[in-house]
Amino acid sequence: MDRRHFISSTAASAAFFTTPGLFAEQLMPTASMGEGPFYPDKLPLDTDNDLLLINDSITPAVGEITHLTGKVLTSNGSPLRNAFVEIWQTDANGSYLHSKSSNREKWDANFQGYGRFMTASSGEYYFRTIKPVRYPGRTPHIHIGVSLNGKRIFTSQILIKGERLNDQDQLYKAIKDPKAKQTVMADFKPVKGCKLGSLAAEFNVVLGTTVEENQDPTIKGSIGKPVYRRR
Repeated sequence: MDRRHFISSTAASAAFFTTPGLFAEQLMPTASMGEGPFYPDKLPLDTDNDLLLINDSITPAVGEITHLTGKVLTSNGSPLRNAFVEIWQTDANGSYLHSKSSNREKWDANFQGYGRFMTASSGEYYFRTIKPVRYPGRTPHIHIGVSLNGKRIFTSQILIKGERLNDQDQLYKAIKDPKAKQTVMADFKPVKGCKLGSLAAEFNVVLGTTVEENQDPTIKGSIGKPVYRRR
């Protein structure tokens, strides 16, 4: 089985998806967080949803293997299809896929650093990546963006639930509502029975604005342009 088929079949069969409150009248919107200055200034040649392997390489990136799953939902719990989900993060050495990132000389050449996934009718997305690590000034996190019809409609960061550095992080502290703080958390749990020590994390994106989805599977406008805010 080739790698591309593995990725698509894994995403389709992943059994990690649950949506608490799906039938609630109104879900708590996921808090937004700044995009930061390290969105890739040059996208990698491989931009699929497996960040551990680049193209057909057989050498994986260094780090704790993580299966990141979730759904993109409207505030009433309806799944959003044909939305582009992007993630980007540092490698295991704390370096971004960006020319001005620190530790560029230590960049893991086997780590993709960036990936994208287009949601189906279920609103689900799936990435295989590594557990985020800290770097000076920040708690461990994964950046996430959602685009629809060629426009970025949501930007935030995924933090590790229970990470001791969270309470010291200035961007996290800027979220004042305790309930909103919980919306940027994901629990990274060991996958039962996995001998590789892989982790699974679920992060649902609940949009607080009204959006209109594409009614056909064509890509309209691709991915919205990144807008630098703060790290």
